[in-house]
Amino acid sequence: MTPQSEIRIIPLRGIGEVRPGDDLAAILAAAIDAIGGLAAGDILVVTQKIVSKAEGRLVDPATIEPSPFAQQIALTAKKDARYQEVVLRESKRIVKMANGVLITETHHGFICANSGVDESNVDGGRQLALLPVDPDASAAALRTALAARYDHAPAVIITDTFGRPWREGQVNVAIGVAGMAPLRDFAGIDDPYGYTMHATLIAVADELAAAAELVMGKIDRVPAALVRGYQYQPSETATARQLLRDPRFDLFR
Repeated sequence: MTPQSEIRIIPLRGIGEVRPGDDLAAILAAAIDAIGGLAAGDILVVTQKIVSKAEGRLVDPATIEPSPFAQQIALTAKKDARYQEVVLRESKRIVKMANGVLITETHHGFICANSGVDESNVDGGRQLALLPVDPDASAAALRTALAARYDHAPAVIITDTFGRPWREGQVNVAIGVAGMAPLRDFAGIDDPYGYTMHATLIAVADELAAAAELVMGKIDRVPAALVRGYQYQPSETATARQLLRDPRFDLFR
């Protein structure tokens, strides 16, 4: 295995407000051209928020009729009952509910707070952003569209911000992937001391998503970045679903 060399993370600025129906690939391409274009081996990291906006995954809370259960949850969580109703609709099951915090499993299989329903950076809270219906398909569509504009296709990672059990703070993780393997398996490889590793599986897509967040930020209006120089494993079939642990091996489910 070739040792990893230097990695650069380049913010893509000037993207502006993305609206339903916008050609997101064209918007991103303009931002990429502004930094000199796409290089072979680049990885495009894009926040879920602008993907959801372009795909029209927005809900006006005023159109939502909350159920009695949503109203009950809202009293404890001190959030709008209509918001809680949207969270429930976007969930497959409730994993944990305590102290006003609602942890759910989404229809995609993600376990996160409030089904990934977001109030921030969406029309001043007058709309709610939902996760893309199929983030892997969204990543693949962006990759295909950008490949038509350049001599090579970037790998694409779509990210969202998740909390973590047992650790404070939140990090970006990959919820959609196209063009690269999201995991790197070191099983069967000898370490520098001759020990053969057996269970070392690195979530490289999550690590790249978290690293890109350092130049994107939450309030800086930089919703995309290019990772340049990382030697990823190309794949035309890999998806972010490979990052989801099989329930049979989940010790905490």
